[in-house]
Amino acid sequence: MNELTIAIIFYIFAAVTVVSAAVVVFSKNVIYSAFSLLFTFFGVAALYVFLSADFIAVTQIVVYVGGILVLLLFGVMFTNTIMSTDLKADVLHFIPGVVLTVLLIVGMLYAFYTTGDWMPGHIQLSGSVVERIGIETMSRYMLPFEMASILLLVALIGAAYLARYDKANKKEH
Repeated sequence: MNELTIAIIFYIFAAVTVVSAAVVVFSKNVIYSAFSLLFTFFGVAALYVFLSADFIAVTQIVVYVGGILVLLLFGVMFTNTIMSTDLKADVLHFIPGVVLTVLLIVGMLYAFYTTGDWMPGHIQLSGSVVERIGIETMSRYMLPFEMASILLLVALIGAAYLARYDKANKKEH
């Protein structure tokens, strides 16, 4: 593919990401916000692919789309009262929001124009990033990786115990 095609695809994904993120923020319907969040997550993953960060792109899809968003959608859809409540989505602080947005855009444009050559080079990385992360995780960082997994396991067991303990106390009373 030539550079013009790549640039067009990049801008399409960037526009999808920004528009769907705006729908997440400004939508008054929780279901529409959750499904727009899906497109935002996929757009961010596509932008990671353009940065040659394939591992982070796959992690973005697996963790956020596969885990968090599905959990959010199940929580929203299984809660009957969420559909009958009126959500307050009014703009409360319009002037500070506009000032902050303008300052953010000016700062981003300043960084964009003063950075210089920001486009990635034509030189591709040798080897896979995923392979390198796997080698580092299973060699140098094996102990911290296992300690984190044990900590998460203990937290999961503790949460299950606390949830069961509350149910047992409610049955006695």
